[in-house]
Amino acid sequence: MNDLLTRYNYDSFVPEKFEPWLNFDASPKTGTSAPDFPLWQLDESETTLRQVLAQKDYTVVEFGSFT
Repeated sequence: MNDLLTRYNYDSFVPEKFEPWLNFDASPKTGTSAPDFPLWQLDESETTLRQVLAQKDYTVVEFGSFT
């Protein structure tokens, strides 16, 4: 996991750093259900997307970086 974070948290915004993350062809198509995958809470406990969706009427899952 640390290797993944090291590669993701790059120090400069240049194409050779972010282009490896652009894989839109592998993304689910519009209208398809999202695949289930692990998520981590702020308290570092683990859950899954399916568990979160089952608990709430509305769920926002943010993918991206605020840097």
